Amino acid sequence: MDSTATDRFDTGRFEASRNRLASLAYRLLGSAADAEDAVQDAFLHWQAVDRQRIKVPEAWLTKVVTNLCLDRLRSAQARRERTVGAWLPEPLLAGDPMLGPADTVEQRESVSLAVLTLMERLSPLERAVYVLREAFSYSHAEIAEILDITESASQQHLHRARRHIAAARRRRGEVDPASARRIVEEFLAAASSGRTERLVALLTDDATAITDGAGLAETLLRYDTPQRVAAVVRAGFKPTPAKRRLAGGTPAIHYALVNGAPAILFVLGDQVLGAVTFDITNGKIATVRGIAAPTRLARLSEAWRQHEPDPPLISQW
Repeated sequence: MDSTATDRFDTGRFEASRNRLASLAYRLLGSAADAEDAVQDAFLHWQAVDRQRIKVPEAWLTKVVTNLCLDRLRSAQARRERTVGAWLPEPLLAGDPMLGPADTVEQRESVSLAVLTLMERLSPLERAVYVLREAFSYSHAEIAEILDITESASQQHLHRARRHIAAARRRRGEVDPASARRIVEEFLAAASSGRTERLVALLTDDATAITDGAGLAETLLRYDTPQRVAAVVRAGFKPTPAKRRLAGGTPAIHYALVNGAPAILFVLGDQVLGAVTFDITNGKIATVRGIAAPTRLARLSEAWRQHEPDPPLISQW
């Protein structure tokens, strides 16, 4: 095989792993844009290395991507960007390959916005061990090799990570799709009509809301009682001429699944202007997240343009 054919063959081997690597990087970083950068950097490493000496390309690429992500998480710039109160995971539309694998409860949980947010409290190594073990089923021996730690250290990191993540499991229960959609439609109807008492009834006693302030706030805004959540939701969902000018028109509101959770999307033309996601437990809404910063919605908007949605819940907001 000549060098050109070899390069094509090796590029093909990398491309066959790209989606898996991107899914790994997204779970580690919580950002699709950063995940894509990490995978592209891994490709440059792949091109530069003597590939004939790599016995197991999948293992080698996994190690490279994981360590590129750890470098990013440990950097001073990343710590500033991801300060508590200023960072939210980048939401992804159902069907996005970055969300896979999703066969088990643990795999689905590891990509939920709730767990991605909680993982910010973990050390980079705890985060890496948790993702490699829970989402990709690597053994502790394999994780030790990837991260250059002992098997015992891997087990300890996993134990600490699981203890932190258990909070998300308690707050975000599995809910059947029909029930989730019904609850969200009731929420939207109450928010649109101004029925604050109905909004409060749909929320858990410890409900919280987190928003980036229509993409304009430097830090996240948080509300922590059902009454405050209902009030801010009612104000946020009330259409006004000023909001329509800011949006550039009159959006439609669609139901969607985002990171495995029910959501509503504000869509103008083929552009997603805002996403509101819900964590539902025991038939009530525990967490509402409002995301409107264009940088956080870029990949979701791109996926939406290739998506065939159901008719909107509200055609003109």
